[in-house]
Amino acid sequence: MTNQSGDIQRWFRRLRYEWRSNGPVVTWAIVVACVAVWLVEVLFKYAFPQQFNTLIFNGSFASGLAVVKPWTWFTSMFMHSPNVLHVLGNMLTLIIIGPYLEKLLGHWCFLAVYLICGLGASDGLMVYSYITHDWGTSAYGASGALFGLFGVVLLVFQRTHADIRGMVIWIVLDLAMPLFIPNVAWQAHIGGFVIGLVLGWLLLDGIPALRRRPLWVRMLVYGAVLVVLLVVLAVVLTPSWLIRLGQQIP
Repeated sequence: MTNQSGDIQRWFRRLRYEWRSNGPVVTWAIVVACVAVWLVEVLFKYAFPQQFNTLIFNGSFASGLAVVKPWTWFTSMFMHSPNVLHVLGNMLTLIIIGPYLEKLLGHWCFLAVYLICGLGASDGLMVYSYITHDWGTSAYGASGALFGLFGVVLLVFQRTHADIRGMVIWIVLDLAMPLFIPNVAWQAHIGGFVIGLVLGWLLLDGIPALRRRPLWVRMLVYGAVLVVLLVVLAVVLTPSWLIRLGQQIP
């Protein structure tokens, strides 16, 4: 019992150290959350198939139901296909890129960037549905938010005059995935990437009056504005008849 208590204390000390030194605490928290949700999905798929369908329906982002099911903007970022390659690929990408950005931005700003880019990914699907009138489009996964992180890192690398050729090749290959792999939500990838570029530019440059303010202040201001704009855009794009129809779905 004493050894177990000592292990827990050492774990908490390590966690405090990582938090104070801007270690990848939030990155690993997202990884744990995504893997935990994925394990629940796998369990439900094989043990409770009917409940699995309900879970996917109520957790994934569907462009036609986004306004009447607003929680899916958040839940869809942490869900993945029961196929292990989906969650494995996204989590490996997050583990590679997340610690660098979390160290640079700090824990809360990094989390805000991840979530806002995820919202941007959902709006990418909304814009696609509006253009094509295909309101049955749906998706889930962390890749849209990850593409937003790509956008931020790309701007940081460009600002620091780092070699960005490898990053550009990686992004192009990921964007080209729909040409080789079916059912890839490329619309979400583009949406997340665009918002990542916008948010990254705002944090690095933005309006002159805020350039000298602390990063968390800039994140709060720009993040709040982007969230409001993304929500308003989704509401404006969604046809009123679709909102009425969605309200009738139990």
